[in-house]
Amino acid sequence: MHKLRASVDAVMIGAETARRDNPSLLARTNPPPARQPKRVVLTRSFDLPTSGRLFDQLDLSPLIIIGEESNARSKALAAAGAQVGTVVDTMDGRGPELALQALGSVGVRSVLIEGGGVLSAGAIMAGLVDRLEWFRAPILLGAEGRPSVAALALARLSDAPAFRRVAVRELGPDLWEGYERV
Repeated sequence: MHKLRASVDAVMIGAETARRDNPSLLARTNPPPARQPKRVVLTRSFDLPTSGRLFDQLDLSPLIIIGEESNARSKALAAAGAQVGTVVDTMDGRGPELALQALGSVGVRSVLIEGGGVLSAGAIMAGLVDRLEWFRAPILLGAEGRPSVAALALARLSDAPAFRRVAVRELGPDLWEGYERV
């Protein structure tokens, strides 16, 4: 996972993943990467804490937070060191596409969407996902787990986005599978 992070220009998550998991999104490789990916969070209302790990190492990697409407919370995040931007409809409809266009305008050419079922579903349904990197561990979470991909609102099974497996590797007890869009 960390080598994947180091290979892209930016790592993107949704706000719920940022709040629940408190990730740093930095690439921890040995040796350290020549540059860290930009860290991007999509949110509707900028309701993120400024005390999380995302703000700990702003000197290593910029934190870009994209929300729907500038407000007092967005100003607080900017004051804490984040780069703040806005797009309409961050999670549904054209939100992921507009966010990627905004990132492209600042030189981001490759993005790893790492977390958030709603964000993942929006990007997949918008046709923005070229490849899936699927990590599976031999544990069962059941209903207590969070979906890696939220509802896709499919009318028919034939509407489901199709991918084909192009790689599979064992990583200790886990499996890492790579899929490309058909």
